[in-house]
Amino acid sequence: MTNEYQEYFKEEHEMLRNSIRSLVKKGILPEIEKWEEAGEFPRELYKVAGDMGYLGIGYPEEVGGTPGDIFLKIVVIEELMRSGSAGLVAGLGSLDIAIPPIVRRGTPLQKERFVKPVIRGEKIAALAVTEPGGGSDVAGLKTRAVRDGDFYIVNGSKTFITSGARADQITCAVRTGGEGAHGISFLIIESNTPGYSTGRPLKKTGWWASDTAEIFF
Repeated sequence: MTNEYQEYFKEEHEMLRNSIRSLVKKGILPEIEKWEEAGEFPRELYKVAGDMGYLGIGYPEEVGGTPGDIFLKIVVIEELMRSGSAGLVAGLGSLDIAIPPIVRRGTPLQKERFVKPVIRGEKIAALAVTEPGGGSDVAGLKTRAVRDGDFYIVNGSKTFITSGARADQITCAVRTGGEGAHGISFLIIESNTPGYSTGRPLKKTGWWASDTAEIFF
């Protein structure tokens, strides 16, 4: 082990590395080809990763996380990639683009309801930004949310959403104001909300084991 390596990866990193490597070898590699062909992996794997503390790495303890440096997260990704499936890694990791806005800006009640169960692996979270009419033009998104008393009425659609077909909740970019980036807000929308539906998982040239979907409001 070089001095440069030791500077970044210490004993705690190597303990985590060995733990994940064992999970991949025993619990993922024997099944990964079947999961790739199926276009998804078992939901139970989220719970396994949550119980082992992998999903919470880098998040504050008050939301159920395991504080640590960026190299702990690097170890997780490096070792999961030994499965040979970037789709599996993307699917398991969809929480890392879905819950950070809630962790940073959410209320205590929102964190209790929408962050802790995801970190425990009990629920799947996705980020919904991309729309059929404009992938990289986020400032031009068209999905609109209009306040109606204690609720919002949302109209529009999203596409290419990682974990979109089976997400229990999405952190969804919607237009609540005028044109441009300053008119955009995030809503947390649960998949059992009336008027919420998903299309079939999209077929892709890669990342087969990652369910990628359209969502309609």
